[in-house]
Amino acid sequence: MSSTDGAGVVGQDGAVIRFAANLGFLWADRPLPDAIMAAGTAGFDAVECHMPYGEDQVAVRAALGATGLPMLGLNTDHSGPEFGLGAVPGRGAEASEHVDRAINYALSIGCPTVHVMAGRTDGGPAAETAYRATLAYAAHRAAEHDLTVLVEPITHTAIDGYHLRTVAQAIDTLDALAAAGVPDRIRVIVDVFHVADVGDDLLDAVDRLGDRLGHVQIAAYPDRGEPDRGDVDMAVLLPAIMEAGYRGHFGAEYRPRGDLAAGLSWLEPWHRARTVHDGGDGA
Repeated sequence: MSSTDGAGVVGQDGAVIRFAANLGFLWADRPLPDAIMAAGTAGFDAVECHMPYGEDQVAVRAALGATGLPMLGLNTDHSGPEFGLGAVPGRGAEASEHVDRAINYALSIGCPTVHVMAGRTDGGPAAETAYRATLAYAAHRAAEHDLTVLVEPITHTAIDGYHLRTVAQAIDTLDALAAAGVPDRIRVIVDVFHVADVGDDLLDAVDRLGDRLGHVQIAAYPDRGEPDRGDVDMAVLLPAIMEAGYRGHFGAEYRPRGDLAAGLSWLEPWHRARTVHDGGDGA
């Protein structure tokens, strides 16, 4: 089990480790405004969500304002069997519509990033061509509004046949888009569960991405539960990612092993260490 007492809650320049509640996994049975309020009560520093499109934008903005939590990101529509359309050949017009819808919603609630879901494909050249076209469209649209586009390698253990599986693939795609003159608006999510599941070294992935690292999500590996145990020691990994230059939040995208509220005890050592760092007694 990880222990964060004492060192490790801040980087060399004093940047504090901050956590975002992923509301696609946590409090997902509640309306999004209620989930935002719960995340604030639980002590999270921010929130992120999956598909908020059925939620009233005014109510979501009000909840964000009441808690003071920023909404860090949302996904394009992945409600169909393809789990997104970004890389699905022949579905480019729909994929662009999904991008537009996501950007419009993000702008309405003050959210700075949109995660373009690639979807399930055969992994062939046609799918990659479709993916690059969707991402180019998204990058141009994001540039118009000073937003960031995110992509996420997802292991086939989680989504069988997902087009973007590894960080190396993401880098190849971004390199190709850069060579084609696409605006530099695309960044990569490193999800601890997905990167570990394909056998990649997490810190190596962070180093290879450099300033293309857009967000980090955490969960225990291999059970994807609360990030307080398992094969990856977060008390070692998270400060190391900070030392590598990351200054974003760590998105808690895990599946509670049991009672959600009881499982939030994983946050307590981090909060205690932060209190000590800020000059409190840590009690």
